[in-house]
Amino acid sequence: MNEKQENHYVISQENWSLHRKGYQDQQRHMDKVKEAIKDNLPDLISEESIIMSNGREVIKIPIRSLDEYKIRYNYDKTKHVGQGDGDSQVGDVIARDSGEGEQASGEGEQASGQGKQAGDKAGKDYYEAEVTIAELESVLFKEMELPNLQQKEQANIITDKVEFNDIRKKGLMGNIDKKRTIMTAIKRNAMKGKAEISPLHNDDLRFKTWDEVTKPESKAVVLAMMDTSGSMGAFEKYCARSFFFWMARFLRSKYKSVDIEFIAHHTEAKVVTEEAFFSKGESGGTICSSAYYQALALIEEKYSPNQFNIYPVHFSDGENMTSDNEKCMKLVTQLMEVSSMFGYGEVNPHSRYSTLMNTYKTINDPKFRHYVLKDKKDVYEALKSLFKVPK
Repeated sequence: MNEKQENHYVISQENWSLHRKGYQDQQRHMDKVKEAIKDNLPDLISEESIIMSNGREVIKIPIRSLDEYKIRYNYDKTKHVGQGDGDSQVGDVIARDSGEGEQASGEGEQASGQGKQAGDKAGKDYYEAEVTIAELESVLFKEMELPNLQQKEQANIITDKVEFNDIRKKGLMGNIDKKRTIMTAIKRNAMKGKAEISPLHNDDLRFKTWDEVTKPESKAVVLAMMDTSGSMGAFEKYCARSFFFWMARFLRSKYKSVDIEFIAHHTEAKVVTEEAFFSKGESGGTICSSAYYQALALIEEKYSPNQFNIYPVHFSDGENMTSDNEKCMKLVTQLMEVSSMFGYGEVNPHSRYSTLMNTYKTINDPKFRHYVLKDKKDVYEALKSLFKVPK
């Protein structure tokens, strides 16, 4: 073989669109899974089996069956609008039978089994798909972030993030940039008067290269405070623990330099382990100011506001000693002075009068965020309210 002869590469002329059917079906399935997760998110994140399993559970959600494409004659004598070049996606419903989902006119005909009455229409096929906690988190955590996160002292941290930010002529075949390789071949052949891609030469190959990026990331601490007094029943404690369960997973998956301190209180407050915070119950009266004193002591001892973004988050049923409410108001004001946000969640399923929430409603500070939970589904809304992404 002549040593001067260049190596050539031939691009296959086969119609590869015929091989994309499996990929397209898989993509449609994943889109349906994401849609089902989003539609059922409030119910899913309050699922007791997930909370008690410490995140190791695989859950099942109903997903509408993906039928194969088929064409059938429409017997309805009505006018229809054609489907043109718009923003429709594969799998969109482009037409419905008249009477679907509602009672047919004039004949007392019922739709496909909706409501309490029997119907005579074909139903929709559903199946249960298994979804991991990681898939659930990817949808939930997109809507959440730590508010008012600011740069603090000694905040530069080397992250594990890899960025492809350069193109070179040498590299690993796994990192080949196909688009730039083909464009280079087209330009070379065009200079020779040939409007074609092949053959590809070694000199046409382009490879992506990467660097580890030093990304500035601010340190933060979240002070999780929970009322464990006797007035906090099973429902109240479950909602509070569900909120803190997802909050902890959100912080650890999205931020690498965030500490979490767990404070449990009744008439007295103490720093506890994460396991004790989520498992042990106590009794006694309620003095919420004890938790705020403990939070301020932690800030004084370990978390300087010059080096940390501080986020106190308190959950209670609102049944605080009336004489303690004024003291709570002063301490919350002190906490907000050194914090990026103060969050208060109150579990109040029976809409009773809450002296503590009534006191906090007078606070006029953008750092103060609150939410009242009346149902398990409200855990999702509370997470979004306290850690919402600004629009």
